[in-house]
Amino acid sequence: METLTATQPKAAAQTDFLPLQGTDYVEFYVGNARQAAHFYKTAFGFQSLAYSGPETGNKETARYVIRQNKLTLMLTTPLRPNNRIADHIYKHGDGVKVIALKVEDATSAWKETTSRGGKSYMEPTTLQDENGRVVMSGIHTYGDTVHLFIERGDYNGVFMPGFKKWESNYNPPETGLLYVDHCVGNVGWNQMNPWVKFYEDVMGFRNILTFDDNDISTEYSALMSKVMSNGNGYVKFPINEPAEGKKKSQVEEYLDFYDGEGVQHCALATNDIVKTVTDLQSRGVEFLKIPASYYETVLERVGKIDEDLQPLQDLGILIDRDDEGYLLQIFSKPVEDRPTLFFEIIQRKGAKSFGKGNFKALFEALEKEQDARGNL
Repeated sequence: METLTATQPKAAAQTDFLPLQGTDYVEFYVGNARQAAHFYKTAFGFQSLAYSGPETGNKETARYVIRQNKLTLMLTTPLRPNNRIADHIYKHGDGVKVIALKVEDATSAWKETTSRGGKSYMEPTTLQDENGRVVMSGIHTYGDTVHLFIERGDYNGVFMPGFKKWESNYNPPETGLLYVDHCVGNVGWNQMNPWVKFYEDVMGFRNILTFDDNDISTEYSALMSKVMSNGNGYVKFPINEPAEGKKKSQVEEYLDFYDGEGVQHCALATNDIVKTVTDLQSRGVEFLKIPASYYETVLERVGKIDEDLQPLQDLGILIDRDDEGYLLQIFSKPVEDRPTLFFEIIQRKGAKSFGKGNFKALFEALEKEQDARGNL
């Protein structure tokens, strides 16, 4: 029975009280930012951009900023123990702390969201240097994750005040990654709907897709998910929660090892997924293995596609279609020793959906990995 629902947009308000221009950057708290930066440059093709640390007057942290097209990551590590960043890493391991969103007015974004019930993380703060100013503010969201609002219209420097250009002789070629397509949050039992309401009430998002445990289930495990989107569709946050199953779901495994709610994966867009994934695999990025049987009937389900099927099968790339086109997607194995954070590589050929038709094959592949770890 078809249980996927694409909710109809509510009557649009005359003005969007939180106009977002996209993802500004994603910040990871990590145990060793220098080594993490090397990994993401080597494996994913990011380039050196900016640095903040003792040499720039920052005595508390080392921050490395790397970029590929419109995709920017900040890797942050504390220089001493016994502080909130060190405590975060001890509890959660390496992972996403901040999803920073680009806005025209960070002060207005903070006022609008906190007045609607958002818990303040950072009051509007202006950073200034000879290249101009950046205004930042932020609110808490699920777990220890936060959203920062970044206003940088008056800034012409390399990244933001407090950072210097990071010059490096080591800059491997890029891999065709373009921008953040979406970031997925894992929340606890019966917490999906409260966080859906948070995004609706506090940030003005709307629920555009809903998947229940009939959609996302296998013989052993299940989960439920709702996709939240801002008004212009530039920012999308699927929210997952566990559902009852015979064994432990991937969301439960994440919650156990991350020790709480947090970002499960970031989906990175490309215009040529075969080339990108081939390159990533050659650099050591490991992806989930999809059974060959998936490809025996996939074209009967999705219809004609532009790509040859064999390279997609060789790489393990999944295919799905909605009313507006189709998409190609693949999921990495966790990039940390804890089975927590992973990445999705996605190419959209018109499709606006999230791969409902692939859920069974994907979750069976995930369960094989869980079983190998002894966590199913």
